[in-house]
Amino acid sequence: MITSRISDWVESRVGGRSVIHAAMRKVFPDHWSFLLGEVAMYSFIVLVLTGVYLTFFFVPDAEQIVYQGSYNALNGIEMSRAYESTLRLSFDIDGGLLIRQMHHWAALVFVAAVFAHLLRIFFTGAFRRPREINWVIGLTMLLLAIVNGFAGYSLPDDLLSGTGLRIAYSIAESVPIVGTRLAGLAFGGAYPSAEIIPRLYTLHILLVPVLIGVLLSVHLALLVRQKHTQFSGPGRTASNVVGTRLWPGFAAKTVGLFFLVAATLALLAGLAQINPIWLYGPYHPAQVSAPAQPDWYMGWLEGALRLFPGWETRAFGFEIPNPFFPGVLLPGITFTALYLWPFLEARFVGDHEIHHLADRPSDRPWRTAIGIGVLAFYGILFIAGSNDILASRLHLSINAVTQTLRALLFITPIIAGYVAYRLTSERGRQKLKPRRVSVSQTSDGGFDTEE
Repeated sequence: MITSRISDWVESRVGGRSVIHAAMRKVFPDHWSFLLGEVAMYSFIVLVLTGVYLTFFFVPDAEQIVYQGSYNALNGIEMSRAYESTLRLSFDIDGGLLIRQMHHWAALVFVAAVFAHLLRIFFTGAFRRPREINWVIGLTMLLLAIVNGFAGYSLPDDLLSGTGLRIAYSIAESVPIVGTRLAGLAFGGAYPSAEIIPRLYTLHILLVPVLIGVLLSVHLALLVRQKHTQFSGPGRTASNVVGTRLWPGFAAKTVGLFFLVAATLALLAGLAQINPIWLYGPYHPAQVSAPAQPDWYMGWLEGALRLFPGWETRAFGFEIPNPFFPGVLLPGITFTALYLWPFLEARFVGDHEIHHLADRPSDRPWRTAIGIGVLAFYGILFIAGSNDILASRLHLSINAVTQTLRALLFITPIIAGYVAYRLTSERGRQKLKPRRVSVSQTSDGGFDTEE
């Protein structure tokens, strides 16, 4: 066998055959939900590959020039070199628009896959001991993915992304006491500053991707060390994993999944237009695009800014500006609660045992109800990020839409949580008739269940 010969060749020079053999014999669960993390990983790989291509052509410079290029509608318009290079990449570089759109779609799918993966971990209790560290790592990767997505989205210096940067500057400036200095430090001076694009570029292509890569490596190492969780079932115990071994069965499936993810992203890039910056025009501080919509993962924050009343507070002689509450305080509470959740649940439930079997949502109705209620809360905020579009399409007053969404923001989570609790409690009370099953080991070392 060619693989055996390669293994012998490597072993004779660097050793480590036992480690490789142990890795090849690792078993992965077969449930589809465990593939969400792999979709995130493969989207990240596509992001890196397409991002490397884009760095050869993008110019992270705010210097103003007059455009003379292929897109006639903007000829003679003053714009930054960053915006001009994005136009050139889209219209003059072979495959440039395809790769640029593939990069953008990969970013959206990456954040969505990480988010879905964390939801799976939450609702199945896979964050419990001994996996609290991996929960923290995954949550940090989600936060970094959001930050990096916003940074990359802002780099072209078009009117839409410039509006987002203006909002970000205002949020930073709203922090009491240190806000002005914090905003100036981040943006390189008073807004608009020519320093922000080079800084975002460094953040986007270097610092954050390296951090995500390191965290991903640690995450996978802990996964190997602690092994996968799995749902309870025939032949499944806390001391084994039933599924498919890495080689050759799971390796074939995961390689196929990579090509499926890459092909889907390429198909989206070729058929579904995204972020057409030439339609928005270059950014000018005196102009604001309408209707302005951020990428989906920033929709909840946009909605919070739109729904929060126009309140401002003075405390200890300092004024707390309006954007601080929805733009800083709410995200701070959100991610702090998420980081602490494994430890809070263990403390309040009194469960400090080691868990290798995953829950089903009906096993913990109260956790499911809390999760669904919180999702409903942020879902309303997400919808509120498009309150102007809703008002326009439904021919309603924007004030009426806003007031309705404010009411739903408090009513919907309670109803959704209550319904989820009742449904999962009823499901948990149902006693299924036991089924006679047998478990047999397959030729590749994994396990199949036969009824």
